[in-house]
Amino acid sequence: MKRSDSKPRSATQHPFALDGRIALITGATQGLGLEIAAAMAEAGARVVLNGRDRKRLATAVGELRRRGIEAQALAFDVADSKGVATAFRRLEREFGGLDILVSNVGIRDRRPLTEIAAKEFEHMLDVNLTASFHLAKAAIALMVPRGWGRIIMLTSIAGPLGRANDSAYIAAKGGLAGFARALACEFGAQGITTNAIAPGYFATETNELMVGQPAVKEFVLRRIPLRRWGRPGEIAGAAVFLASDAASYVNGHILTVDGGLSASF
Repeated sequence: MKRSDSKPRSATQHPFALDGRIALITGATQGLGLEIAAAMAEAGARVVLNGRDRKRLATAVGELRRRGIEAQALAFDVADSKGVATAFRRLEREFGGLDILVSNVGIRDRRPLTEIAAKEFEHMLDVNLTASFHLAKAAIALMVPRGWGRIIMLTSIAGPLGRANDSAYIAAKGGLAGFARALACEFGAQGITTNAIAPGYFATETNELMVGQPAVKEFVLRRIPLRRWGRPGEIAGAAVFLASDAASYVNGHILTVDGGLSASF
């Protein structure tokens, strides 16, 4: 059933409200994805957390519920196109469709190019870039009939910037930013905006070992104007903004959240 969501909301409603929106957040068992899911739920969305591991998903959902936040779990591998298709059929059947997609899954392989095999490079592209193709294609099929949708890609400051021994990740994230801009142009006229968030240094579980390293600490103090790592919850406001009616005219934008790192030299 088509829903007329392209119309402006009530003047009395908060511009950042996500009341009634259905949001799928991939890679949401921890870190940035979990915090984005929590913030969207607190803004009124019905959130669906994705991950590959059912046990970790259940733990994440349980954590949110202990915080008084309702959430659902949907386990599938974003790099498996058949698994994505099955998951989106379930979304349509159980939730009636999808309003917001946050494509957050990413892996990293910090090694010199000479040490990375072709298959390893291809795997990085599959997870960090091609997976978002499958997700976006499935999401758009559900959003177009509604005439409204928000797609948010999690890229990285390592997309527009470069560094040694990180070529596969940088290639994938740079491609993901380009993909987001292309979707913005292709589907904006149908009420679907596509934007990206480019995080900088965030103290997530994945980066836990790096946070205390003296060389990394020195880099953070020297290069980041705020002189600290980002806290995972500090990504959430950017995601809620891009998903809300407050960002109704924001399309094809890469929103950098890095404490000023990329603005500094």
